[in-house]
Amino acid sequence: MSKCALILGITGMDGSYLSELLLENQYKVFGMLRRSSSFNTSRIDQIRDKISLHYGDLTDLNSIVNILKSILSHSPSFPIEIYNLAAQSHVQVSFQIENYTTNCDAIGTLNVLQAIKILDLNDKVKLYQASTSEMYGNSIHSDTEAMLSETSKMEPVSPYAISKLYSYYMMKYYREAYKIFAVNGILFNHTSPRRGDNFVCKKITNYVKKLDKKALMTRFINLEPLRLGNLNSTRDFGHARDYVRGMYKMMQQSTPDDYVLATGRSVSIREFVEKAFSMIGVDLVWFGEGKEEKGYLLGTDTVVVEVDEKYYRPYELRDLLGDSSKARRVLDWKPKYELEELIKEMITKDN
Repeated sequence: MSKCALILGITGMDGSYLSELLLENQYKVFGMLRRSSSFNTSRIDQIRDKISLHYGDLTDLNSIVNILKSILSHSPSFPIEIYNLAAQSHVQVSFQIENYTTNCDAIGTLNVLQAIKILDLNDKVKLYQASTSEMYGNSIHSDTEAMLSETSKMEPVSPYAISKLYSYYMMKYYREAYKIFAVNGILFNHTSPRRGDNFVCKKITNYVKKLDKKALMTRFINLEPLRLGNLNSTRDFGHARDYVRGMYKMMQQSTPDDYVLATGRSVSIREFVEKAFSMIGVDLVWFGEGKEEKGYLLGTDTVVVEVDEKYYRPYELRDLLGDSSKARRVLDWKPKYELEELIKEMITKDN
């Protein structure tokens, strides 16, 4: 009988790549689709005829129960792998919609766990929770750690990260109290051509992509600058394809555990911008500091990057750098994509 998986958040970036990976491994794939006034399935349209979609929402316990009942009636093969990738995932937006972020990212995970318990599926499912490096907050600075691992202190500094930390500990609690195969994947920043347009990496590469399509002699005429927040923040950026492969490996283990997935390479937002522009043969030079810093086209007075305060967080997370040595050792996982390959793909490919 075919293996069976339910992906919550199937229409997102990670959900789409994970769907493809599971189909390659002969899984029967089910997905939860949140109702909206227009279809938002563009990331999975290429595999739409190979998967089964069901309407539901993390904030609605009953819908999760009903989806699981439907799967059980059609594909009673065990264990069912459940991947909870659904979330309000934009950190800055979480400061503006704190209640919704909490209901979705914290209570939503509890709803999934309760649905499993209600249906008495404790020993019949494996559950993956999409945790995040944002849970660490600024602990690199407060705890003098150079890199962040599974044992590092967690000091979240956003409603998004606080909600995810609640889910992280609920997963641990249900794992111990109810013996559910529950794993947390603590994923550091990852992106791809399928990333949403309002995330910083995609915003940068979209700008460069649009610039690259303009004629060489005219592309800087009447150019609106790229507006970004804190250019000094550093992150550990990887490719979503690598990270969903890590999720899958976690779920194939005989014993549930928590794992960090990261590249171990730090880059500032400023450096990411420079690398993206260099892909189209454009070099930048920077003048000013903090909110007054601007990026100029080398050798000209043309401003191509500006800092905009509206993209600052109320509570800044400065630096994130992950230590994935446990995943490399136990899961035999390591990223295949270098940062430069990732940036090039985001500029040259559509999905």
